[in-house]
Amino acid sequence: MEAVKIVRDVNAVKLLADPVRREILRLIATEPLTETQLAEKLSLTKPSIAHHLTMLRKAGLIRIKYAKVGPHGILQKYYEPTAQLFIEDWQVVPEELRKYFLYGHMERLRGMLSALQLVVEKNGKKIEIDSKQTKELAHDIARQVSTVSEKYEKTKATEDGERLLIKIYSETLRTVMKQSSWKRLFENIQEKT
Repeated sequence: MEAVKIVRDVNAVKLLADPVRREILRLIATEPLTETQLAEKLSLTKPSIAHHLTMLRKAGLIRIKYAKVGPHGILQKYYEPTAQLFIEDWQVVPEELRKYFLYGHMERLRGMLSALQLVVEKNGKKIEIDSKQTKELAHDIARQVSTVSEKYEKTKATEDGERLLIKIYSETLRTVMKQSSWKRLFENIQEKT
């Protein structure tokens, strides 16, 4: 399995905007699962799961890892993602879906800034960033994350997806922080008042 796949096809990006499909990808990234197992874990019907699996498979986001005969002689297919992480290319994200993807970037950014705040507090400093700046920074990260991810594309997955995601977002934030508009914000981490 590849470490990262940058999703450059608009139809595949649309598939990633569906929370059920995102959850299917998350579940099968940890272990290959069957349609029945996914239906049980997600409390959905098998036909519903079958539909999502078909769409993901046609888009090249999942594949059958193996199949084996289960109880009652029924062939059970075990699915896995084609990559550990899927990163949408911001250039192809349709305008109507950008808000959805931007929200995910904002949540990750808030987590990173919270962790960074804990570190700088030890030195008696604080990060001063407001809602508007957070949204703008998340937008810059959304535009940059696929570029940073390119070095992991077409490489074999060797680490946990969460660990890889943290690494990619840290590198992306570091890259964005060097831009003149953000450099001042992070260089001027203020003394606590």
